[in-house]
Amino acid sequence: MITFPDDVLASYDRSKNYIRKTPLDYSPSLSNLIKGEVYLKLENIQKTGSFKFRGAISKLTSLSSSQRNNGIVTASTGNHGAAVSLAMKILDVQGKIIVPKNIASNKLENIKKLGGMVEFYGKDCIESEFRAQEISNNYGSTYISPYNDPMIVAGQGTIGVELDNQLNNIDKVIISVGGGGLISGIGGYLKQVQPRAGIIACSPKNSCVMYESLNAGRILDLPSKETLSDGTAGGVEEGSITFDICKEIIDDFVLVTENEIKLGIKNAINDHHQLIEGSAGAAIAALIKRKNKFFGKRVVIVICGGNINSKTLNKVLS
Repeated sequence: MITFPDDVLASYDRSKNYIRKTPLDYSPSLSNLIKGEVYLKLENIQKTGSFKFRGAISKLTSLSSSQRNNGIVTASTGNHGAAVSLAMKILDVQGKIIVPKNIASNKLENIKKLGGMVEFYGKDCIESEFRAQEISNNYGSTYISPYNDPMIVAGQGTIGVELDNQLNNIDKVIISVGGGGLISGIGGYLKQVQPRAGIIACSPKNSCVMYESLNAGRILDLPSKETLSDGTAGGVEEGSITFDICKEIIDDFVLVTENEIKLGIKNAINDHHQLIEGSAGAAIAALIKRKNKFFGKRVVIVICGGNINSKTLNKVLS
């Protein structure tokens, strides 16, 4: 398991020379919408274009020399794979990235450009993860989960360290949720250092396995429909450490439609001049959808990534 805040602070100490400290930008338009203060944590300009690099470098820097020498294997819908590829390149570690057959083309290119060795398997991240675990068991390489790993969660929690240093008295933090690694890391840390901060989860209605699982009290195996928020799409691994953390730290959960996600992406482009992906658009959409609940509050929206391909962008803008 993970210990907050100690494991997050240790991760930040290991990672700080590799990660990019991202800006916390004030949003005049969204602040006016809620008659409060809204800030965007711009992880879309993190290395590899997403928060995932924090978890990847946190995990790889925690490995022993023998583990690094035996190589690693992971599974990804794109952002995690690119992040692990860059971390492997920086630390000179060999490994393989298992990706689903329907991976977005731009995210596949990100992985390949960074030197990641790719194998296609399955139709979603859960099937790809099973294949990666099989390779790990057969060849002795270290399996790196996209979210179900204390060092991955601690790495994502380094965003919380920066937020605490950048802004006092945070009322709400809005975070997109797939497997739960991002919200577990940030929320777990902030609940220790700024306990008044409410942790607001959001997911697309088309793929909200964590939401349904939390409501059921157990991890469910549910299908996912196609969504613009591909970075949060898919299921939650049975026994994931993030499930119990999410049960403890999530204060509210917002589901958004595909049209609402489109509006969130457009808001980032038109009002903030930021190119973002669907999972980040979902977080902006959650604030717009529930604006009355955020009235007069100091709110942070985690802009988790910026890896959107031209085809998807054209679809959104048209």
